[in-house]
Amino acid sequence: MVSLILGSKGHGKTKKLIERVNAAAAVSDGNVVCVDKAGKLGISIDNAVRLVHTDEYGISGYDAFYGFLSGLCAGNYDITDVFVDATLRIGSRDMTALAAFLSQVDKLGKISETKFVFTISEDESNLPIPFRDFISGTIL
Repeated sequence: MVSLILGSKGHGKTKKLIERVNAAAAVSDGNVVCVDKAGKLGISIDNAVRLVHTDEYGISGYDAFYGFLSGLCAGNYDITDVFVDATLRIGSRDMTALAAFLSQVDKLGKISETKFVFTISEDESNLPIPFRDFISGTIL
């Protein structure tokens, strides 16, 4: 399952993400992973959560990002939740590519029984039609 935390820059998406990460860590029977671009979240995240910085692994673009997330799930069957901050900075602002990426991740989530939450710096009204599948799980 894929959920989105939407809003323009400065509207508290990261704060909502941190709250969700820490809440998931408190109830998860497995592992919770938080992925960000450059490591800004470390202090706020529960230390039981695995924090991963994509810059350390040279992840850039949606193809590489999908492969990275697939590898996380394949390497650890106990991951219950993956939270991603700064999605557009890791992938790109190409909304068509983002929609295809989210569709792939949604399939990955079903296969691996993992929930994925992404922050997207965009208002819902600006998202193209392919995003409608993910809006139902959206937190604004």
